[in-house]
Amino acid sequence: MDLTGGIVTTINAEKKELEARGHTVYVFSSSYPKSVDEQKKLAKDCIFPVKSCRVFGRGLTPIARRPAVVERQILREHPEIQDFDVFYVHYEAGCSIAGLRLARKLNIRSVQVMHGREDVGEENIVPFGLRTTVATCLNWFHSWYIPHSVRVRRDEYLATTTARARMWTLMVNHADYADAVITPSQHFREKLLHYGVNKPIHALHHGIDDVKLKAGVSVRRFDGARPLEIIWHSRVSGEKRIIPFLDALRLVGEAGCSYRLSVYGDGVEMKKAQKLVQKWGLNVKFYGNTSLAVIERALKRADLDVLVSYGFDTFGMTLIEAAASGTPVLIADPDLAEVLPKGSYILAPSPDAEGMAKALADIWRAPELIERMSRKMINYRPEIRNSAKADKLLRILEGL
Repeated sequence: MDLTGGIVTTINAEKKELEARGHTVYVFSSSYPKSVDEQKKLAKDCIFPVKSCRVFGRGLTPIARRPAVVERQILREHPEIQDFDVFYVHYEAGCSIAGLRLARKLNIRSVQVMHGREDVGEENIVPFGLRTTVATCLNWFHSWYIPHSVRVRRDEYLATTTARARMWTLMVNHADYADAVITPSQHFREKLLHYGVNKPIHALHHGIDDVKLKAGVSVRRFDGARPLEIIWHSRVSGEKRIIPFLDALRLVGEAGCSYRLSVYGDGVEMKKAQKLVQKWGLNVKFYGNTSLAVIERALKRADLDVLVSYGFDTFGMTLIEAAASGTPVLIADPDLAEVLPKGSYILAPSPDAEGMAKALADIWRAPELIERMSRKMINYRPEIRNSAKADKLLRILEGL
């Protein structure tokens, strides 16, 4: 509840849509400390912070206390949950573990939304020499609360290291503990099935608030005579690959292509990125963490959005926000093309800096591409209505 990002945006949008249809939705979330007044204000919206710690410091994700502590708190403070129809759980951390366990204890059906590639995330966050140790500890902790009946072994597909195999073990067993599973994309559904999830898995794309889609957007046009306006609104981190993209900008700049990149967001590679921008003399401005409203306004001014993660994002809320704004995108991972209409994006021929630079250079060679891609995005907007997603979600929940 204290952060911006794809998961938070998704939960907020779903909650709003379901409540508009007459359903009661409680949100339990880890949180930074809140005053009594803040907690009362949140409670009016049925949002309840669970006991949390701040082990990893301010500015990063708040971590819930042990699942057993969270379970006792929720049962003590909210006995009414025993009469709920379904537990709808996002992510795989402590609060989520508590949600799945409570569902079992109370004999209530549960749905688990699997959002991310935790194997890649762990690899990008943890230093090389500690990855296997950290993955092992996370598995051990997780298995205290949720049985690990499936064990993923190293292979040549996605579990290419011991650390990755153990993170896949955690993900698969977490998903299998629910009665049904939702993934934001078909390609992630297939990966979970490959590694042994036995419960029904539904691929369900995220959506955008219908109200936001009622506002008009303009077709982008680019003639090559001015700088190409590019926007980045993802984490400034290793898994999002900000450094290779900056290198791609260096290459196109050396080739005489004019651009301006606006970076919205923060992350562990911010200082490194800023130093490279200064070293290479790139036309880049960093805005840090800003509100979603600010980002949405910037998106409507941009010619091109970028999400250049590779083998990490299972959906990429960045892309659907670009579609809502009618903004073309550059991607480096062919899996992410599933999210977008054909002709609305440029796929880099390779995920490295050279491949992304080649994709960018294509725009200066054929600037009319921007207008064609923008029109495709605008025509796609009715398909990403959150109300359409809610129809499908309710069928899944009612099917339980």
